[in-house]
Amino acid sequence: METITKQSPQGCNNICPTPPPLPGPAMNCRRKGSATKGNSCASTATRDLWDNLFDRGYRADVTIRTNDGGIIYAHAGVLGMASPVLRGMLKQAKGVGHKRLISIHGVQHDAVRVFIRFLYSSCYEQEEMKELVLPLLVLSHAFVVPQLKRICEQQLENSLLTLDNVVDVFQLSLLCDAPRLVLLTHRMILRNIKAVSATEGWIAMKRSHPALEKEILESMIYEDQMEKERIRKLNERKIYLQLYEAMEALVHICRDGCRTIGPCDKDLKDDQKPCTYEACKGIELLVRHFAGCKLRVPGGCIHCKRMWQLLELHSRLCADSGSCRVPLCRNFKDKIKKQFKKDEMKWKVLAKKILSTKRIGGEPYFLSSKSISSY
Repeated sequence: METITKQSPQGCNNICPTPPPLPGPAMNCRRKGSATKGNSCASTATRDLWDNLFDRGYRADVTIRTNDGGIIYAHAGVLGMASPVLRGMLKQAKGVGHKRLISIHGVQHDAVRVFIRFLYSSCYEQEEMKELVLPLLVLSHAFVVPQLKRICEQQLENSLLTLDNVVDVFQLSLLCDAPRLVLLTHRMILRNIKAVSATEGWIAMKRSHPALEKEILESMIYEDQMEKERIRKLNERKIYLQLYEAMEALVHICRDGCRTIGPCDKDLKDDQKPCTYEACKGIELLVRHFAGCKLRVPGGCIHCKRMWQLLELHSRLCADSGSCRVPLCRNFKDKIKKQFKKDEMKWKVLAKKILSTKRIGGEPYFLSSKSISSY
């Protein structure tokens, strides 16, 4: 403003325009719901002043040519301070008299006008943003105006991203170095691939960038495989947790007794507290069947076979088979020494996964995963 004051304007009776007010607290926040023009981080008086300077073109020294022969008048000082790219263009620009001439092509005239206006007052009309968000994103990236670029990205993320424009936004995000927007649009495409593939944007991309379409389809296959792998691991973890709970319930029944079943030297009371072991009821039924089944030999009965497997698994997790109350624990420990190496490795891997899933290294009656690796 000091430069403007020292100049001698002609035809205005040597009266200089009123300088903008000093920045106040309103400069640091966006005011919502106020009866102000557009959206801005500046105070109302400051914004109106800079808007008037742009709208009236007072002492403008730059002419900007746009598509369809459109012309916008601006000030070199404002453009040069707001954008390093425009500053470089102005240094190389040729002019007539005191005015320099630059051209901004590739987007519609209205988008360039809204863009230049933002450089003055950091404000925009919501309706204009809704209509011109994509060309404004391109202009803000091409001319290095990060504040406007962030606003465009936020507007697209919050409300302006649709199935009809998501492919266009995805391509522009790649070109404009907007990684968060790339991620959001890519996920939206994958979630709605059937609807998106029928849009004009997808058809145009398929014609002009077939390699990009191929990458999206390959990523969809990869995401599908990753989802299946995630579900498989969740189901696997669920099985390991169930096995761990079965081991806990087996030790609980054989050591402490539960309700109507327990060691022969244990007096079971009818007024016992409800059992806290979820797998206890199932293990109790399995033990009762195992005790009375006539086909108890391994392979003769599917329920007995499951019981044999649980007893062997317990012996591999048991920390002290000498004082363990679970039947056949010591017998299975002795059997381990004579087992084939291939079968031994299978049991080791299973036991280690159960322990690592539940992270129970500190349990008094279970080994740690490190102990299993060592024996």
